[in-house]
Amino acid sequence: MAQPFAIGDRVLFIDTKERRYLVTLDVAGEFHSHAGFVPHTQVIGAPEGVTVESTKGAKYVVMRPTLEDFVLEMPRGAQVIYPKDLAPIAMLADIGPGMLVFESGVGSGALSMTILRLGAHIVGYELREDFAQRAKKNVASFLGDEALGRYHVELRDSYAGISLPTLTGSPARFDRAVLDLPEPWQVVPHLPSVMHAGGVVVAYTPSITQATKVRQTLDAVRGEWVAMRTLEVLHRTWHIEGESVRPDHRMVAHTGFLTVARLLTAR
Repeated sequence: MAQPFAIGDRVLFIDTKERRYLVTLDVAGEFHSHAGFVPHTQVIGAPEGVTVESTKGAKYVVMRPTLEDFVLEMPRGAQVIYPKDLAPIAMLADIGPGMLVFESGVGSGALSMTILRLGAHIVGYELREDFAQRAKKNVASFLGDEALGRYHVELRDSYAGISLPTLTGSPARFDRAVLDLPEPWQVVPHLPSVMHAGGVVVAYTPSITQATKVRQTLDAVRGEWVAMRTLEVLHRTWHIEGESVRPDHRMVAHTGFLTVARLLTAR
């Protein structure tokens, strides 16, 4: 049975135009907008799906945020990978429970949350301490403190090299690698010495020239990487209102290219 909303819960206020607002409940808190305000006490103790009304008569449905909602509305420092790419990355990398994943460029933690929610363990390299702290805060906020036990972020430059993690007291190789940083081709040469044979790498790159450099690096050592491909995901919504059915005028087209490969031989 779903629990009623409690102090400290993250909730989503959804107005009649489907606009979403992420709010952390506090006994003295108020949600403010151009349409007045709603005391958080109207929500605390209420069940999910409750409708509340502002001081100016605006109505909001209050729900718990999904991961998609949280990624789009959460506090961020770095640009996030959007949900339309997060799900394909998790599928292409074949992330599963108990896997050890190397992540470089944790940013605001959107990809980290997706991987952790699938039950994997992450060792992440991040250059900026503010990004690392923001990512950990976002992970804890959505997934809870338990997830932080599977999330290890180090302030390190992956271009300079990758160390075998010792999370269980002895060195272990990575099962998967996901890369979201400006020059992932500089990280690729380090992966065979820290990954299992058969491991998967996925690199997210905004431009095709970046994706091309990743592919050239994967090809450089013949027979080391196999099953290489590069793709992008397009997201088009549809307007459906009665008999009026058509594609929406706007769509989320290009955001980034996903390059995937499997390690044939570990070093």
